[in-house]
Amino acid sequence: MGALSCRAAKLAAPINLAAIISFATPAFAGTSDISAADTAWMIVATALVLMMTLPGLALFYSGMVRKKNVLATMAQSLAAVAVISILWVAFGYSLAFVGHGPWLGTLDRWFLAGMTMDSVNPAAKTIPESLFMLYQMTFAIITVALVAGSVADRMRFSAYLLFSIGWFTFVYVPLAHWVWGGGFLGTAGVLDFAGGLVVHLSAGVGGLVAARVMGRRRGYGTENLSPFDLSLAVMGTGLLWVGWFGFNGGSALAANSRAVMAITATHLAACAGALTWGAIEWSIQRKPSVLGMISGAVAGLGTITPASGYVVPWHGIVIGVIAGLVCFWACTWLKRRFNYDDSLDVFGVHGVGGMTGILLAGVFATASIGGTSGLLEGNPQLLLIQLYGCAVTLAWSAGVTYLLLKLVSAFVPIRVSSQQELEGLDISQHGEALQ
Repeated sequence: MGALSCRAAKLAAPINLAAIISFATPAFAGTSDISAADTAWMIVATALVLMMTLPGLALFYSGMVRKKNVLATMAQSLAAVAVISILWVAFGYSLAFVGHGPWLGTLDRWFLAGMTMDSVNPAAKTIPESLFMLYQMTFAIITVALVAGSVADRMRFSAYLLFSIGWFTFVYVPLAHWVWGGGFLGTAGVLDFAGGLVVHLSAGVGGLVAARVMGRRRGYGTENLSPFDLSLAVMGTGLLWVGWFGFNGGSALAANSRAVMAITATHLAACAGALTWGAIEWSIQRKPSVLGMISGAVAGLGTITPASGYVVPWHGIVIGVIAGLVCFWACTWLKRRFNYDDSLDVFGVHGVGGMTGILLAGVFATASIGGTSGLLEGNPQLLLIQLYGCAVTLAWSAGVTYLLLKLVSAFVPIRVSSQQELEGLDISQHGEALQ
């Protein structure tokens, strides 16, 4: 009876919920440096950057091509998301961000082998490694998708798939490691907060080489190649603009003041770029075009990207104005001077903008924001280091892109036939068309 009474007393005693919760909680919760706030912000930033490709870039690009190529242009962005995501998990993440060799990482995370719920990457110790991997995946996706804009209206879809696989493997992954993964450019002191070299310059130069190798579109210079629906491009610009908050702000890899400063500089640069491009057109043509204003906004966004985490907000306005001026020149005078058909001005906006932003980071970098002083704070050497980063990126992206296109052309024609181009890629490549 005494034993039964004792057992009843134990059953009646208050349940120690704290002990139960402590026992059930994974071990990393008490000892890990993973921050709930940082993790929540980076989940949002990852979603924002993925949104930049689908639907952002898909709408932006498809609104600027002719009606017969709208679906084919969207299909390229969709394919980039699907293909690059799998390749990133298979080997891209590991080679770019695991290991600290000067040229490439290791394959220790091949298909994410060894990644656990509580593992972290040394580059982002307050968020789960799986989240860091996903965030960096979205950068790889949009970079590959950007290149397609230079050869819109004429590249065979099968060739695009093969080229994208090769370009991701031999251009993007090495550059990501060299700059962000412990490679030789990063250790040399090159500043690239969110992708002036890795994303914009590499894609712009790759696109320019692809445009030159493939040749101009049928009717270029003689036929009307006006955009099908600029309203789609405006909506795409809005999605890109908002997504860029995750692109640049998320590159702080934490929910902190630096992320907010980067977002502020990013927004102001986009505003200044749009106003500057519009003002130039207004002064020349007496009318500011919608296409010009959205081009200026994207130019400002791309140009501020490498500097966004190193400058104060008013620098974003200055950089945006410079972006509008320089990118307008590249998309008009420079393009006419060398007579190349970069369909959607990937080089003029992203290539020239990315390179300009890298150099301006060397000018405006502020120690109180990013820990490094630029030219204006008495460190001219940083500008030389930034020039070095541009030279390496330009040479590597151009050379490898050219070789890849020649290699792909040995297996499949990289360009559609003249008849297929005339009827449109929607029908010839996908068997579909807008009504």
